[in-house]
Amino acid sequence: MKDLTVVPVQNRRQLRQFARFGERLYRGSQYYVPELESDVLESFTPSRNSAYEFCQAQAYLAYMDGRIVGRVAAIINEKANAAWNNRTVRFGWLDFIDDERVSAILINTVMEWGRERGMDRLEGPFGFTDFDREGMLVDGFNEKATTVTNYNYEYYLRHIAKLGLEPTATWLEWHIPYNDVPERIHRLSQAVLKRYDLHLAPTDRSIRKMARMYVSQYLQLMNEAYAPLYGYSAISDRQVVSIAAKFGRFLDYRLFCLVHDKDNNPVAVGVSIGSLADALIKSRGRLFPFGWWHLLKALKWKHSETLELLSIAIKPEYQNKGLNAILIDTVLANAVKMKFENCESNPELDTNQKMLNHWDLFDGPQVTKRRQVFAKDI
Repeated sequence: MKDLTVVPVQNRRQLRQFARFGERLYRGSQYYVPELESDVLESFTPSRNSAYEFCQAQAYLAYMDGRIVGRVAAIINEKANAAWNNRTVRFGWLDFIDDERVSAILINTVMEWGRERGMDRLEGPFGFTDFDREGMLVDGFNEKATTVTNYNYEYYLRHIAKLGLEPTATWLEWHIPYNDVPERIHRLSQAVLKRYDLHLAPTDRSIRKMARMYVSQYLQLMNEAYAPLYGYSAISDRQVVSIAAKFGRFLDYRLFCLVHDKDNNPVAVGVSIGSLADALIKSRGRLFPFGWWHLLKALKWKHSETLELLSIAIKPEYQNKGLNAILIDTVLANAVKMKFENCESNPELDTNQKMLNHWDLFDGPQVTKRRQVFAKDI
């Protein structure tokens, strides 16, 4: 019997090993897209991650005969628990070799950590907040992950079932065919702008100024639009600042659309990026020594052929009024000019009918991936 242990991550060296385990486990996979190592390190550094204002967390590594064979993070998001009236410990960053003893000891460690802190329910994969990767792939194993989503081997599902976890929510990811923006979307966009006296926020400012102004408005809109969605916890003021700094550097404002009302209040936003998946694969998730070059090239000079639709958020009182057409019309018109050839959505809850209705405006959209979160009482 091989010796199997789990240890808490307690120093920088262990945290770096935690961050790199996924890239090692999936080495050779053409579908896995590594998370930036620097982002993982920041996530588990309380002074750098504003989510620690309302979260507790502990990362773990599993060792078999001295070799790392798995990782997991235990997280309690107190704000989400209060909003959804439960006592849930989350598991995230879950990866493991195909050995049921490894997955069992990782999940059991999270459950015990949660029970010690008064939790009675386990759920995941989740991160600290909705800006972390979440959900386990259950369909679409032969599809490349997007810039911001997890990939996992198919054997994970067998392990999760063996551990008695049941699915609690499902997200869909879409391939949206387009060569040009459908004329009906453009007509609807123009009609809605006129009907509700709306206009597009100007993008003739410096990148730094737009990031400071518009990303903050986008995040505040998300708090209003996403509040009813499964597991969501509101973004704090400190998070707004840190997330704006983190994601603002990756935005191309030709692929960002913010809609204002007549008083210049934000009412809707759509955000897309050129896929960084291939650049992250080439960099192996590391900025140094040369990973930064692959990312910079993809951002500045030779973007991917694939456009990724990150998110759409519409102020509740403006939902179901056609504002989604404005966002799609603006972003995709620019994407066509920039010669993107493919379009992929990021995960959307299968119960979020308002979001799913967007794809009725297109001919032939297809669901390419499904992912789920799983839960059990502890």
